[in-house]
Amino acid sequence: MWRMTMMITTVQGHITRTRDSGDAGGTLGWLLSGITLATKMIEAKIRSAGLSDIYGAFGAQNVQGEQQQKLDVYANQALIHCLGLRDSVAALVSEEDEQPVTFDRSLETGKYIIIFDPLDGSSNIDVNVNVGTIFSVHKRMTWGSLNESVLQPGSRQIAAGYVLYGPSTVLVYTTGDGVHCFTLDPTIGAFVLCGENMKMPEKGVYYSVNDSNTSTWPPGYAEYVDTLRHGGYSARYIGSLVADFHRTLLKGGIFLYPPNKEKSGGKLRLLYEANPLAFIAEQAGGMASSGEGRILDIQPTAVHQRTPFMVGSKREMEAFQKMMHP
Repeated sequence: MWRMTMMITTVQGHITRTRDSGDAGGTLGWLLSGITLATKMIEAKIRSAGLSDIYGAFGAQNVQGEQQQKLDVYANQALIHCLGLRDSVAALVSEEDEQPVTFDRSLETGKYIIIFDPLDGSSNIDVNVNVGTIFSVHKRMTWGSLNESVLQPGSRQIAAGYVLYGPSTVLVYTTGDGVHCFTLDPTIGAFVLCGENMKMPEKGVYYSVNDSNTSTWPPGYAEYVDTLRHGGYSARYIGSLVADFHRTLLKGGIFLYPPNKEKSGGKLRLLYEANPLAFIAEQAGGMASSGEGRILDIQPTAVHQRTPFMVGSKREMEAFQKMMHP
């Protein structure tokens, strides 16, 4: 008799299995299913981008003052649609929207806030470079306003992750119990577990930074990068945050986006870029810093707040901190 011997684990099955049984695991699994559905829609649109009118600019700017790409708009709409249908969602915060999208749901029902960058690195789409979706999940506080619940420090995240659209489409997530990786299997249309409890190497061989801005950095940054350049490290910089971070997670090393004269407060956004990736890095044994302290300790003051962002392996980050604060 023929028997199926291969067992697969999906994202929803994994999160339900690894968290306490009951509402927490089930509800988070249901939320993650909204994210995975939306990202599968985005992945399909990216795969067919050259065959449809989805390349290029949308013709408007987002709240950041950046030119929106058509895929930015599609990705944002897909996530809002798929997640807005989940009764447990109280608010959705997107890079593309000036204000959070809120739902009239009680504290007992609308327990979660999901914050996301729908399509990070979308300016690279036209040249067929990897892009990604980044997300963060917070528990709604039982006190204060909904906006106060949105502006929680990253240390209060209950889940975070990203999807990288590349030669294969992978999802990496954490709920505070390790970092786990899934690959989208197009034959069954599901993200399938391919790596549990991922660990960032304690020391790497790559550094990633746009060093054309070296002359505009505050003191310490250029000196640190110079030690890497002359210390046997190789430079790798894609210019797509999710792709650069994913390589750092797998291979170790350090990614830096320092402040500069034009953007003294940094460029990357705290809530939906730095915080979720910092949470993943720490869960994998790495570290993340603003140059002044731990990213996850920053108290946000605005939805689209920016921050300098340095993230990587323990050895490189400790050396960075020592140079910045001798």
